[in-house]
Amino acid sequence: MYDQRKLIVDWHEEARPDADIEEDAVIVSVACHADPTTREQHTGLSDRILGSMLGSAAGDALGAGYEFTHPGPEASIYMKGGGGFGWAPGEWTDDTQMAVAVLDAASGGDLDVEAVAANFLAWFESGPADVGRQTRSVLGAAFEPGDLAACAAAYLDADPGGAGNGALMRNTPVALTALGDRDLVAERAAAVASLTHAHRDSVAACVLWSLAIEEAITASDPDEPFDWEAALRRGLDHVAEDRREHWTKIIDKAVEGPPGRFTPNGWVVTAFQAALAAIVHTPVPEDDPKRHLSNSLIAAIRIGDDTDTVAAIAGGLLGARWGASAVPDEWWQVIHGSRRTGTSTVGVAELEGLVMGATGGQEA
Repeated sequence: MYDQRKLIVDWHEEARPDADIEEDAVIVSVACHADPTTREQHTGLSDRILGSMLGSAAGDALGAGYEFTHPGPEASIYMKGGGGFGWAPGEWTDDTQMAVAVLDAASGGDLDVEAVAANFLAWFESGPADVGRQTRSVLGAAFEPGDLAACAAAYLDADPGGAGNGALMRNTPVALTALGDRDLVAERAAAVASLTHAHRDSVAACVLWSLAIEEAITASDPDEPFDWEAALRRGLDHVAEDRREHWTKIIDKAVEGPPGRFTPNGWVVTAFQAALAAIVHTPVPEDDPKRHLSNSLIAAIRIGDDTDTVAAIAGGLLGARWGASAVPDEWWQVIHGSRRTGTSTVGVAELEGLVMGATGGQEA
């Protein structure tokens, strides 16, 4: 069951009003310094598997200090922390907290969607500093994990246009649970998205991005150029037939660019386009192709507005292509966060363990 009275209609954006922050919320702010030599130990498939999650966490943490701002072209983009919620340098936000909740429900290629729902509720009930408004409405209306999908559907009934970016931001781990099975990737992406975001654009965005991540990990040749646009288009056969033309045009506009046109980006479609535009409009350096990851994340943040979310989305796909070894040392050493308020710090080493556990520890 769910409490219809607690559903709040907030139109298309995942706003984060300061008034909703719990006064006693505790934010973990202790940096976890991973041994930088660990970065060099990953190659091939394992590098790309870890890279997807680490890339997303890196984008989230990098963008946290710039959220709801518009950095100028000359502004220095670095792991400065701060922002509206006082994040520590390198600390991830609700985007990665919710992604870790998905990872915690995955084991050896299996994903327990009911456990994902339970983890989302436990996270919400811990009083996180930052919660997207649509996510807050749905989780706040649910009494138990089995209520979430019905609460998300009720939210959509109340606001048929409600399609915030909150499902896409946490989407990266889903692909890791079904590598090599694109039908299952699409099925799981839709199921996890629908726990809080039932709009078909929210679901389609998660399906398409998950399939592109899966392709980047399993089918890309690191010595050959990767066609980001084509990878997303190849997922269209997993989108409802009557929505394929709609999503073809969405991808077309992102590829056309420029990236700066995709703001504000609280709506899932604009967030999707902003992330893709940042990737495809950032040149791949000939002398060091893997630097494309950091350059693209910086470009994503320069778009402005929901900077942590757009960079988290982009980072999942970039990391799936370029691998964990593409994450700069200075980022690798400070990336950290928590599962939820009041829990211990999670660093890169533990994140790696969760990722490898979710995939069954696949190696190259």
